[in-house]
Amino acid sequence: MKIKILSTLMLTSATALLYLGCGNGSANASNDAKTNYLRSLENENNISYAGKVNTDGSYITSMCYTRVKDDDGSLHNPCYSCHTKGRVPNYYNDTNLQKEYFFPETMLQNPFTNLFKDRSAAVAKISDSDILNYVRTSNYFDANGSIALAKVLPENWGGYRPDCYFDFDAEGFDHAPDGSITGWRAFRYYPFLGTFWPTNGSTDDVLIKLPEAFRQDGNGTEALEVYKINLAIVEAVVKQKSIALESSVDERLYGVDLNQNGVFDNTDEAVFNAADGFTKMAYVGKAKAQRQEGKVHLAGGLFPEGTEFLHSVRYIDWDEDEGHIRMAARMKELRYAIKREWKTYSELSRAADAELFEAQINGTTQGVMATFYGNYETGFENPQGWSYQGFIEARDGTLRPQTREETINCMGCHSHLGATTDSVFAFPRKFEGTDKTDKLSGWNHWSQKGLIGIPEPKMSYIGHGEQFEYSFYLQNNHSGNEFRDNDEVKAKFFDANGSLKPNMVEQLHNDVSVLLFPSKTRALGLDKGYRVMVQEQSFIYGRDANVHPMQNVYKTIEPEQETGITQAIVRQ
Repeated sequence: MKIKILSTLMLTSATALLYLGCGNGSANASNDAKTNYLRSLENENNISYAGKVNTDGSYITSMCYTRVKDDDGSLHNPCYSCHTKGRVPNYYNDTNLQKEYFFPETMLQNPFTNLFKDRSAAVAKISDSDILNYVRTSNYFDANGSIALAKVLPENWGGYRPDCYFDFDAEGFDHAPDGSITGWRAFRYYPFLGTFWPTNGSTDDVLIKLPEAFRQDGNGTEALEVYKINLAIVEAVVKQKSIALESSVDERLYGVDLNQNGVFDNTDEAVFNAADGFTKMAYVGKAKAQRQEGKVHLAGGLFPEGTEFLHSVRYIDWDEDEGHIRMAARMKELRYAIKREWKTYSELSRAADAELFEAQINGTTQGVMATFYGNYETGFENPQGWSYQGFIEARDGTLRPQTREETINCMGCHSHLGATTDSVFAFPRKFEGTDKTDKLSGWNHWSQKGLIGIPEPKMSYIGHGEQFEYSFYLQNNHSGNEFRDNDEVKAKFFDANGSLKPNMVEQLHNDVSVLLFPSKTRALGLDKGYRVMVQEQSFIYGRDANVHPMQNVYKTIEPEQETGITQAIVRQ
């Protein structure tokens, strides 16, 4: 199809430019340095930055090949967590993917062959002490405490150069070695269903950074209180609800009616007001002026352009003193996103409609291959105006830029799902407590305040009403992950008849860690399985931390194959 060909040519051209020098003198020297850097990574890791190795369809996740119907006819539905009806301005409604495997023809053969590997022999050769020493060694910082990637990336690297020091104060703000605030702020949130529960192999954290104007007062001077207020406004806008401020604010200082009561007074909240096209809402400081100038925008459910996210995916460490897991120093991946372009509601609606229209004009009952413009260096673009780019663990344990296919693997989850908000997962799930002593305080890093004692979240579903979100997932999936191979969760939460144990569900209501935290044996086993995959550098064939072959996954999907699920679960 014409669109796909054009996209492929653009991707190939963008990649080729990274290898070919242009101009002369220092420009050629810079390009030579970049070429040598990338080629050395290719040689050391048996990977390719220049072209396709596996498939253009790697944006389709490995979990989507899960067999949800057992031989006895019993059904499992983990699919609803991602494939649901979006909340406007997310115009995607992909609930049909709960009922059918709607794959492009070229993706009917499961390309994620790592799912079927048996790594048990290799894992058995790694001792517990060895893996613990490994995960406790940082690959983000070098021996001198500098950010390793920031030093080794070529000078003319066009993508994100890591600039977060993971040195957080009591309010979650990251500080550089000189004490200055980097702009990154850590927040705590309810982990999304399934894959990102630590019991399934990884710990992670997410940080947000708003553009410089959001961190400055009207005179262009850095002002922390301005930044805090703008973060609260953005949270209210994105969640489309009122959000408590971290402290009382005198609106007269900023000329903004934060509580939307028609006067400038003191307020403890940023009130969401969609009336009159959001004209009654405003940012504060320099961002207020930039919005008036049309340089940044404000609309419900959307982040302002220039918003950045940083997401580190890490191994699991074990805290011997506390007797539970903790976040490891070693990163598996460092993922970066930036909203480069503002999209109006109309543009977002047309982008969602275009996918359905493309399938119709091609007269196919199978899915149509999605296309993403960009490259692994500066990131791939999604229809919502965001670019996604990342780094992954190299064979020697350092972090390296992801290849084209490794980067595209992130795009499916961050572009065409009904479950996201402006293509983002974590921030809409942010805790909203403002008291730092509150177990649900939002602005902290996981290393400062963890998940133990956090009550189970609730979610509303059409026809089911309000439900405890994690318990509802267990009830409908009968396991703790999409692949249904988490035997530890099964044994802990289900009886011999496959029914949820009431006493465990009651514990979960009061403390999500009883579900989300694995035992030491499981945690280290998953660490070891992933470590073996790192040595293989086989991420384009799947990056799930399995030790044994997956049993509940199809190797081949038939055209127009149904899942067996007839009643979709839809989030309200």
